[in-house]
Amino acid sequence: MTAAPGTDPENATPAGDNGTTRLSRRVRHWLAGAGVAALAAVLGVTLAVRGGATPACAAPPTGTTVHKGTASFYEAGRSGGTCSFPSPPADRLYVALGSSQYAGAAACGSYLDVSGPKGTVRVMVMDQCGGCGTSKIDLSDEAFARIADRAQGIAPVTYRAVVNPPLDGGLTFRMKGGASKYWFAVQVGNHGNPLRSVEAKGSSGGFRKAARQVDNYWTVEDGVGPGPYSIRVTDVYGHQATATAIRMVTKQVQRSTASLVSPTPSSSPSATPSPTVAPSTTPAESAAPTATVEALAGAGPLGAPGC
Repeated sequence: MTAAPGTDPENATPAGDNGTTRLSRRVRHWLAGAGVAALAAVLGVTLAVRGGATPACAAPPTGTTVHKGTASFYEAGRSGGTCSFPSPPADRLYVALGSSQYAGAAACGSYLDVSGPKGTVRVMVMDQCGGCGTSKIDLSDEAFARIADRAQGIAPVTYRAVVNPPLDGGLTFRMKGGASKYWFAVQVGNHGNPLRSVEAKGSSGGFRKAARQVDNYWTVEDGVGPGPYSIRVTDVYGHQATATAIRMVTKQVQRSTASLVSPTPSSSPSATPSPTVAPSTTPAESAAPTATVEALAGAGPLGAPGC
């Protein structure tokens, strides 16, 4: 067997060899050379890389930090991107971030103001850009045309998070296909700021913390029982809202009156959410969720420990 140039002959793969054989060969090599402890450490790193683990210290853009980099453009079609939204925003102004700022879906649904040679555009984070590093972003065709000439292909930009962006309407909730009282999985939309946590409870029992998944759904693996559900949402700045009467209806967007940020003037006569928000009714729902909203004192922006 001849190894390809630049490869380790010990790990080169003969014709017809499969992944199991390669792993066995590496296991024997590691056991002989570094011992069981080193093997466990290396296997852990290997599995993390293969599984697309979020980079260490990954976090979405927050606060007033201005980022400098470059932007390219792409077309997502009807897809809602890796954030799993039902569709792109109606204005088709969206952006894909590299893995460190996508941060395992932590950036999904947040907004950036992006400035280029021609001007500034506000975009919603909808996707992960596989080929983008820490200083490159991928804008929609429509967004790129607002800040640069498309003929450039790539343009220098600066961008920053939009804190408390004005939104039309309250939080939305969408149960994932396959979700049930035994496996809870919900997507939260129209929140504006990056989310820190999502908690849910069924018709009985207390709130249970959901785990964020890389497809932008929040799950409780053994479920929270039968609905209707109360869902408590907290963003990275400490704003918190609780919506009630969320039903176990999969693949349907359920709208609530809960809002983590101030609604736009067209959505409410007041620019400040009241402590208790009255329920509303939408054509798609016979009983729309109700909500309570409050701000938590002293909560800071999201950040990984040690970053």
